[in-house]
Amino acid sequence: ENRFPDNFCPEPISTVIHGTIPGWIRGSFLRNGPGKFEIGKHNFNHWFDGMALLHQFKIEDGQVTYRSRFLDSDCYRENREHERIVVSEFGTVAMPDPCRNVFQRFVSRFEVPKATDNASVSFVKYKGDYYVSTETNFMHKIDPETLQATKKVDWSNFIAVNGATAHPHTEPNGTTYNMGNSYTSKGAFYNIIRVPPEKSSTADTLEGASVVCSIPSADKAKPSYYHSFAMTENYIVFIEQPIKMDLLKILTGKMRRKGINEGIYWDPKHDTIFHLINKHTGKVWHYHTKPLSTFHQINAFEENGFLVIDMCCSDDGNAINNYLIQNLRKSGAALDEVYNTMSRIVPRRFVLPLNVDKVTPRGINLNTWPHSPASAIKTAKNKVVCTHEDLYGDELLEYGGIEFPQINYSKCNTHPYRYFYGCGFRHLVGDSLIKMDLHDKRIKVWQKPGFYPSEPVFVPSPDSTQEDDGIILSVVITPNKVGCNKNVPRTIPWTQFQMVYETVTCFSPG
Repeated sequence: ENRFPDNFCPEPISTVIHGTIPGWIRGSFLRNGPGKFEIGKHNFNHWFDGMALLHQFKIEDGQVTYRSRFLDSDCYRENREHERIVVSEFGTVAMPDPCRNVFQRFVSRFEVPKATDNASVSFVKYKGDYYVSTETNFMHKIDPETLQATKKVDWSNFIAVNGATAHPHTEPNGTTYNMGNSYTSKGAFYNIIRVPPEKSSTADTLEGASVVCSIPSADKAKPSYYHSFAMTENYIVFIEQPIKMDLLKILTGKMRRKGINEGIYWDPKHDTIFHLINKHTGKVWHYHTKPLSTFHQINAFEENGFLVIDMCCSDDGNAINNYLIQNLRKSGAALDEVYNTMSRIVPRRFVLPLNVDKVTPRGINLNTWPHSPASAIKTAKNKVVCTHEDLYGDELLEYGGIEFPQINYSKCNTHPYRYFYGCGFRHLVGDSLIKMDLHDKRIKVWQKPGFYPSEPVFVPSPDSTQEDDGIILSVVITPNKVGCNKNVPRTIPWTQFQMVYETVTCFSPG
């Protein structure tokens, strides 16, 4: 029995098509995520820990082929070689080497854990090349045709950061922005990163990357955790939320046999702070709101002296530690109990005035933008306190709120927009696809019992003029079905992939 196969479905296989795929769709739909949760006799503890599995759905002439491949990362190879977890992940500490004596094992607990290169979060593009990324300093360059990793890239070889997000933003000219932390003797800093669009040679990766601005953490030893950020034409918007990372606990986690997740906690005594960074000058402005958590922003844009930012938000930041494998294995009432402890994630809008200075009056609502009742009030010399507008009606709550938002990115990113798409969460994972109309806050929903869709991706129709003229692509998993490789051991049944192709007109009124 092949207990640790090198690949899942490395050669393309044909698929059965139900319905009709528009003939203009040609290309590869690339996805990645955790795909293996046990190594030998040892199990990972957290959803984020599984070994990265890359997927390709190649679409041409109304047909689809599928292939997949485990990312050939250092940690994958080491784990496979030793038949145990050698590299620590987000919620799992590496197993001690059984070949060491007791003293050597004890001493190894005091070693600083090395960063994982298990890039399971997303596909990203820099300078026209495809990479898979996680939130450490490592990415892997990928051949999109074969899914083979061709080069391991370390952010810290180009700029002084200890990691970067897996959700960069790209301008129309190809310039890409990202964020990453750095940890110094003066404390933790949040860094705004710019990567130029051009290559000086075919071997280029992140050459020319630079730091636009560094923002000190409000608490030097306990910076905020963030998963993404927002961008407008002239600004980067970083949300410093009260999900805190206790660096001492994280650094001593190996000694205490605790994962990184044990050092991340919700601290609602602190405000959430919007940091607006001018992309051209590096100047920073700050705005406050009540404690909230956000993993994904929907869109942001500037209009008539205001910066409008829309986000998927929750009033509780504890959700990250609910995605333990032991919770995902639960069913029935036990699973409902976990789900019911989680705060619903909903879309909210904030309107931030851009022309606040020392003569701006205090105590009045500075939001005169006519399209939102959100408020922004100057309360002190350097403090503006904001409240939000809810971008949803009661109907959305029937579907458990919404996460993993996507827009018509090429047309609407950094611009005013009307529609976004996401997953409804009446389960611990997404169980519906939702289209939100921001003009009337109404929704259209796709769902089928036992089907669990991934983040929707909007693909515009050729020569489209309407914002929602296009299709939605989503990979849907159907638990307890047989996948393409029956020899792959699984701790979580998730095996059969189905593609959902829904033209946006199917979601539109009428």
